[in-house]
Amino acid sequence: MPDKGLLIVFSGPSGTGKDTVLDVLLRETDTVKKSVSATTRAPREGERDGVDYHFISRDQFLSLIERGEMLEYAEYVGNFYGTPLGPVREWTEKGIDVILKIEVQGGAIVREKCPDSIGIFILPPSVEELERRLRGRGTDDEAAVQKRLATAVEEMKCADAYDYTVVNDNVERAVQEIRTILAEEKAKRG
Repeated sequence: MPDKGLLIVFSGPSGTGKDTVLDVLLRETDTVKKSVSATTRAPREGERDGVDYHFISRDQFLSLIERGEMLEYAEYVGNFYGTPLGPVREWTEKGIDVILKIEVQGGAIVREKCPDSIGIFILPPSVEELERRLRGRGTDDEAAVQKRLATAVEEMKCADAYDYTVVNDNVERAVQEIRTILAEEKAKRG
C-alpha cells in the first residue's frame, strides 16, 4: 500500500498568481493533483467546467452540503466555493498529493478537520503590485477591484496561520520553492 498523499491547503488573495503558479507546478510535477472546487459563480472567459471549477447552481451546492459531500465550503464575494470530498479522499489514499486551492475561510476549516495538512500561502510582492494585477485582468469594475483589494489586505493577515508563505515575484522561483516544501514534507513523513 502506498504512503498516504499529502493534503496541501493552497491559499492567497485574489491576484497573487495562484493559478499561474499552480498551472506550472502541475504541468512539471506528475505526483500532484489539484482538487477541482465547486462554485456557484459564473465561469470567467476561458474557464472550463470540471477543469477550472465545477460550476453548479446554488441549490446543487446546498444539496452537496446537506449530504456531507463537501470537505469545506464558504461564501466569498456573494458566491459559494467548496471542495468535494470524494476525489480528495480517493487520491490521498492512493498516495497522490492533493492541492486544494481555496480561500482562507475554507483553508481554516480544512486545517482544523485535517491537522496533518500542509498550508502554503501565496503573497504578492507588494500591495501595489497586487492592485496592478487586479486592474490588469480587466474582468472587474472599479467597485469589484476595490472590494477584492480590501479583502486581499484582510486575507494577508491570515498568512501566519499557514506553515509556509511564498512570495510570487517570479513564477518559476515560486514553483521551485513549493517543490522544495513538498519534498521536505514528504521526507519528514517518509
